[in-house]
Amino acid sequence: MADVRAEYLACPIRHVLSRFGDKWSMLVLFLLNRSETGVLRFNEMRRFMTDCSQKMLSQTLRNLEQNHLVHREVFPEVPPRVEYSLTDTGKSLMPAIMALIAWGQEHFDEVVTD
Repeated sequence: MADVRAEYLACPIRHVLSRFGDKWSMLVLFLLNRSETGVLRFNEMRRFMTDCSQKMLSQTLRNLEQNHLVHREVFPEVPPRVEYSLTDTGKSLMPAIMALIAWGQEHFDEVVTD
């Protein structure tokens, strides 16, 4: 295996995108940002993300919580109620994601080809 340069291994873009650069994470962040209340429950997200399995959504939410982008709040009720919202760090990421979405809409036909 070729030697990998230390600058590459320490690259912030490489490490940050590996944390939330997948399609499900971006969609969860977008949905939470778009929510009128800023809060969504699991099944509300599932209604929008019909092609995402329950397991994948659970893993995605757990990953976003571990990376301090999403806050999970459990209410001590019967049955338990769990709500998800963006953290301040997650909110600070949204202008960049919204810019990426705008770019994607503008260049969709150029980039997405079959």
